[in-house]
Amino acid sequence: MRKDDVSDMSRRTFLATVSAAASAPLLGAAYPPGLAVEGGRPVRSTPLTTAFEGANFIDDKEKAQLVDVIESRNLFRFYGFTKPEKARNFELEFAKFIGTKYGLAVTSGTAALHVALNALGVGPGDEVILPAWTWYSCYNTIVLTGALPVFAETDESFTMDPEDLEKKITPQTKVVMPVHTFGAPANMDKILPIARKHDLKVLEDSAEACGCLYNGKRTGSMGDIAIYSFQIQKMISSGEGGAVVTNDPHLYERAIRFHDLGSVRTTLQGPLGLHESGEPGLVGLNYRMNEETGAILGAQLPKLDIMLASHRRKHRYLRERLSNLQGIKLRASNDVEGDIGIVLDLILPSKDLRDKFIRAMVAENVPMEVISASVVLPISRYIETKQAPHPEWPSFNTPRGKAMRYGAECCPRTVDIWNRSATLPIGPKWTDADLEDVVSAVTKVHAALLG
Repeated sequence: MRKDDVSDMSRRTFLATVSAAASAPLLGAAYPPGLAVEGGRPVRSTPLTTAFEGANFIDDKEKAQLVDVIESRNLFRFYGFTKPEKARNFELEFAKFIGTKYGLAVTSGTAALHVALNALGVGPGDEVILPAWTWYSCYNTIVLTGALPVFAETDESFTMDPEDLEKKITPQTKVVMPVHTFGAPANMDKILPIARKHDLKVLEDSAEACGCLYNGKRTGSMGDIAIYSFQIQKMISSGEGGAVVTNDPHLYERAIRFHDLGSVRTTLQGPLGLHESGEPGLVGLNYRMNEETGAILGAQLPKLDIMLASHRRKHRYLRERLSNLQGIKLRASNDVEGDIGIVLDLILPSKDLRDKFIRAMVAENVPMEVISASVVLPISRYIETKQAPHPEWPSFNTPRGKAMRYGAECCPRTVDIWNRSATLPIGPKWTDADLEDVVSAVTKVHAALLG
């Protein structure tokens, strides 16, 4: 869930904590005395840079694939001067990587959500439960189907609270949308049984967690259908791009049709056992991935395991050094080893202390900020006022829709956690010396503010 749509919103920032045991030897010598925010000398002389995971690993492999597309002049995925293959090869390899039977390449993570919801047949009169803390696209695409978004609280893992999820189920609930936020998995061992008990479909949003594991399985491989994003902030990136995966041939066919004006092209008929003219079978839009995007992603995918190993090593190191900081908690984890390791999030005792901690860390030239890669949606003005594309839009014109109340009152626990949380992105190219600077900065700031 998000990084997809709003370029002026940072998708990641990240905060570390430090172990009390590890901090003791650092207090005397590892960093200069006096907080930089108060005029002291900062831990680093220059800011530590972060973000843009996949883009940092672009090299001649992506260039070669793009040159191949340009020289062949095959820009469209379904036909050209010769048989195009980049987008198709990518979606086949991506599905194999995730561990699903089918994969469909689309134009963005938001498009993937729209496709998946329509594949599930979500529409007016239905309700979809999503976490209160996620990205705008989750809410917006539900509204665009005519269905009603229902928010569940998030817990200290920053993912959907399964207990609150069950409280929000009504006879109109059709889909549950767990979001694997900030590269970390939702509690699928609890969410899936709840959904199955109530005969609900599960749409996994793994936009921010490509490659994430939960009990040995890739996020996105456990529900009925799942989505991914390849926007600039993602683990593999083509600037924009997305994917839908599923094991269900019926959902796969509906996804194909909705993403391509209702039709199934000859290239995709074979895997479904279809033999037809390709005439539209339902109303659909155009969310087709082009060959240039497929070329870049096809070159990035084989690098993903290396990227993940690098991030996880850095994340493990910081977590081990910063796990017992008095007065601060690391974000809870449903599978700490499965986390892709792009951020280390902290929960502080109060909003005021959180804000002071962030200002002090930034002054030490180590990045930290209020979490913005996902947002507490119900407090967004356009959501609180239930704006829709048209005054007669069905989402909010049913008795249930009219009675629905958003705003802070519908997710007080989520708002409280968000107000006390800070994040520090783990840079994909950080060195061991950079990691030590992070530990030193967190230790220094902690000693001054909470020591």
